[in-house]
Amino acid sequence: MNANHLRIYYGPQGDAATIDVAESLTHPNTVTVPLTEVMPLLADAVQSERTWLRDFADDEVTISMDLYEVLLAYQHYRRPSA
Repeated sequence: MNANHLRIYYGPQGDAATIDVAESLTHPNTVTVPLTEVMPLLADAVQSERTWLRDFADDEVTISMDLYEVLLAYQHYRRPSA
């Protein structure tokens, strides 16, 4: 009988995400990655209703003022009209 062997998955090979190492050293437990790396993953997780998202629901995210203003405008204009 063959014994089952488990392997540890370390993620994709290569540079899937660009991490700012200098930023990581000054702020432990944080990384800086381009929004284009995070957006598709979060969108898929939300659409798939992944339960692990709840673990991070209260985490704060730092974004640029430009992106914040665009998000506020988008939020305002996507509201259904009365």
